[in-house]
Amino acid sequence: MKHLLNLLAAIALLVWGTHMVRTGILRVFGASLRQVLSRSISNRVKAMVSGLGVTALVQSSTATSLIVSSFVGQGLVTLPLALAVMLGADIGTSLMAVVFSFDLSWLSPLSIFLGVVLFIARPGTDVGRFGRILIGLGLMLLALRLVTDSAAVLTQSAAVRGLLASLGSDLLLEITVGACLAVLSYSSLATVLLTATLAGSNVIPLDVALGLVLGANLGSGLLAVLTTLRSPIEVRQVPLGNLGFKLLGVAIAAPLAGLWLRYARPYLGEPQAVVVLFHLMFNVMVGMVFIGLTHVIARGVEKLLPKVDTAVAGNRPRHLDPSALATPSLAISCAAREALHQADVVETMLRGMLEVITKNDRGLAEQLRGLDDTVDQLYSSIKYYLTKISREALSEKESRRWTDIISFTINLEQIGDIIERVLIDIEDKKIRPGRSFSDAGMAEITELHERLIDNLRLGMSVFLNGNVRDAQKLLEEKARFRDLEHAYAATHLGRLSSQTMQSIETSSLHIDLISDLKRINSHICSIAYPILDSAGALARDRIRHSVLDEQL
Repeated sequence: MKHLLNLLAAIALLVWGTHMVRTGILRVFGASLRQVLSRSISNRVKAMVSGLGVTALVQSSTATSLIVSSFVGQGLVTLPLALAVMLGADIGTSLMAVVFSFDLSWLSPLSIFLGVVLFIARPGTDVGRFGRILIGLGLMLLALRLVTDSAAVLTQSAAVRGLLASLGSDLLLEITVGACLAVLSYSSLATVLLTATLAGSNVIPLDVALGLVLGANLGSGLLAVLTTLRSPIEVRQVPLGNLGFKLLGVAIAAPLAGLWLRYARPYLGEPQAVVVLFHLMFNVMVGMVFIGLTHVIARGVEKLLPKVDTAVAGNRPRHLDPSALATPSLAISCAAREALHQADVVETMLRGMLEVITKNDRGLAEQLRGLDDTVDQLYSSIKYYLTKISREALSEKESRRWTDIISFTINLEQIGDIIERVLIDIEDKKIRPGRSFSDAGMAEITELHERLIDNLRLGMSVFLNGNVRDAQKLLEEKARFRDLEHAYAATHLGRLSSQTMQSIETSSLHIDLISDLKRINSHICSIAYPILDSAGALARDRIRHSVLDEQL
């Protein structure tokens, strides 16, 4: 029992070490990896090579799958190119299995020692996170040695030998076991390394090891599908297509495993090398065979998982991908896109408000008031999604972006509430009594409304790009809008003095309306504050023009 516990502990340590390396690299280099992928995916060959390189660093084809899937969900990459990336990703993770199969026992204590020193000396920084990566690498290498020692003792048991012998009689069972191990351990790399180590210790026969390797590859594809089950359709298409590659690849390679043992084993030496190189050759074969068929597989996936029409899908959250939470930089990007979706809904409300005023359309007013519930729902969803992102894993820049998104969505939610109240006032004080604004009053409202639309678009641009000059321009609009509101209030009082009947009837509504438009504009202009503050261009009471000029 003690030896079995030692083996299980060693396997758990291997899985944990793999997890630490994967998450550590994503936290330190996540944004850079996303940029590398997005810039290098121009054709299928480049996409495949970029997937290979990124996955070799991250040590997880599943993590690469989540990043690329988000690109497809955002419309940045086509599905065929994303599938080409995944073919390279599988080759990348198999290359790492070959590297870890070498005797790197000397590297384990060195990595753990340096990692702990860096992690303790600089916690919460990229240096400390890199130390965490080194700790994970050292634990992986230590775990592989512990697996070998524990397995060597267990193989002396007759019961263990009998259990392992049962696997050798059924290739389908071996593939199933390998797939289950990959899913449970959340890593095909850990499963392949474990299998190679057990084969090298003569715990399992080589033919069983090859069956487990095929199953591990299948399990990694299944794992990505399971991880993205609650994601949007576009995100789920990439893992499903990659699983299709693996299913077809296993169907081709399973009958050929015996030929690999017969012809390749004499030239490869140790059983451990036979296993990891079979894993590499399997993924290279799948890549070479299917690189020209990505469009065919993509069409098949799109038939199985057709995209949902956004008009039919309604205004539910579209970009808050739960699977992206494991990669903080990716999750921040998803939240920012959803915030822009919220802004689009607010713009729809704002545009429709003028139509309600001019056409007295009560049906449209009711529809627009319903959109405020959508704005509130999106705000709550974005806020809850952001709270699930690990703040410790965010860089300083990402933390500021986290705060910017919260501030942006709060302002949008408050704008939606103001528009809803304005629509109620228009119904109660204008549409039902059958009143109308004077021509001059309506012209003033129209001009203020047009300025609001322009400022909202500028605010969305400032939120998206963080341009300091645009942020300054947006903040200057606050003062201009305030001056206009004061001027139009004065001209309205002048019309009252001249006894203009329409102005008298709508006086209360007119004054309240231009005041509410000014409040909406204030919330829009508030989008500029975090940008200017980050640039050091914001003082308590005014913009520091000198500092801003230096920034520009």
